[in-house]
Amino acid sequence: MAEKDIECCDSVEVHEELLKIVNDTMPEETELYDLAELFKVFGDSTRIRILFVLFEAEVCVCDLAQVLNMTQSAISHQLKILKQNKLVKSRRDGKSIFYSLADDHVRTIIAQGREHIEE
Repeated sequence: MAEKDIECCDSVEVHEELLKIVNDTMPEETELYDLAELFKVFGDSTRIRILFVLFEAEVCVCDLAQVLNMTQSAISHQLKILKQNKLVKSRRDGKSIFYSLADDHVRTIIAQGREHIEE
């Protein structure tokens, strides 16, 4: 973006009352960092594809690898990231490990994102 495309104020005028509201409501730096890290997880299309599969059913790594046409190793790597960020959970059933959404927040986050890009 060229500098001329950036809109700026014509004069410097600080609005103290607005800044006080902002400063009083701004989350702690650690919370802002954690939130930014969470949104980074959604920045990978493979992880988004995995989540869309999990919207429909609880599945094992073999199923995910088949439906997404990827190796089990690649799927496992992405599942590890999703699990570390509490977006998916797993359970063992015999020799298989089944994955599902951790909670409905995941569905809500994706739905809100889709709504935003469709505006």
